[in-house]
Amino acid sequence: MSAPLKVMLVAVEPSADALGAGLARALKQRLGSEVSFCGVGGAQMAAEGIASPIDIAGLSLFGVFELATAIPRALDRIAKTVRLAEAEKPDVAVLIDSWAFTSRVAQGMRRRTPGGALIKYVAPQVWATRAGRTRALARTVDHLMTLLAFEPPIFEAAGLASTFVGNPSLNRDPGAADPARLRAAIGVGVEEPILLVLPGSRPSEIQHVMPPFEAAVMRIKDTHPNLRVVVVAAALVADLVKARVAGWRHRTSVVEGERDKYDAMAAATVALAKSGTVTSELAVAGCPMVVGYKVNPATAFIARLIIRTRFATLFNIAAGEAVAPEFIQQDCTGPRLAAAVAALLDDPAKRSTQAAAQSTALEKLGAGVVDPFGAAADVVLQVMRERGWPG
Repeated sequence: MSAPLKVMLVAVEPSADALGAGLARALKQRLGSEVSFCGVGGAQMAAEGIASPIDIAGLSLFGVFELATAIPRALDRIAKTVRLAEAEKPDVAVLIDSWAFTSRVAQGMRRRTPGGALIKYVAPQVWATRAGRTRALARTVDHLMTLLAFEPPIFEAAGLASTFVGNPSLNRDPGAADPARLRAAIGVGVEEPILLVLPGSRPSEIQHVMPPFEAAVMRIKDTHPNLRVVVVAAALVADLVKARVAGWRHRTSVVEGERDKYDAMAAATVALAKSGTVTSELAVAGCPMVVGYKVNPATAFIARLIIRTRFATLFNIAAGEAVAPEFIQQDCTGPRLAAAVAALLDDPAKRSTQAAAQSTALEKLGAGVVDPFGAAADVVLQVMRERGWPG
């Protein structure tokens, strides 16, 4: 009897941790006791039995300034991750998102553990910026699993075998959420409007995005006194968010955890969200939104030089227009955000039209994959069979 397939998963951000946990579940469903895991991740992967020997706290960063200050810590974690691979000798390593971190891990593993397969899960957004990463990735890994339907041909042109597996954020069943449960938990009636605020999952996002979001909430509450505000506190920044919200003069509810987050998305009348994965999740939930984002000025300056897309939100990029209004960097101010949110709160028809347009845009990104984690697991197994694995 052959030894179990040993899979190493590497994730250093909350969204990547969720992908790693989902992939682990799908592989266990297919292989049972014939698969074992090791890796680097967070709480969700730990819940699947993958205890990370490396602390990923502080690696969920964005921006030139923030990354520069974390370089020594990041390099230390990269070296430790490569040494973990050397010790564990996985048959296959799946490196999830986080280009700056996982690309260096991949290069280290190529040198130090040349026998194992390397799979990248989530493509770098070369269609938005730094197209040279296409060739760099093709030289480093054996296969790429993409979340967006239009991405595989871009990488295949560079000689990298690529498979679209679907994005769990785009294919979540909105019927699984329970808006009534959320409303009951926070004591809000069925007809009372809810503004859902999602300020981000990185400390740098709370630092830069939370102040204009907070200013917007104060303005909106002054003109909409019956509005209930709910703030989502992601695990890595929960203490920061709760400390900030504690000083607000209006009654506000803070929710934590995946179940409550999705319940809140289903219950919300309008959302004020930072640019990122949550915008797709909100669109799946049918929630109209206003999007804001702000980074360190030095990061913003460099971003303007290299980013080639007109919009920051994925479904806006797919649609080629601002389906959801975006306020980025100097435009991300309390008054502008408040005005856009109020326009949606005050106009049910506008909310309905925007929600429908968001759903249409999602289809262009590849929404509709029944089981994205299962599709990813199947790719991992196919890659291993092509390499002679007996399973």
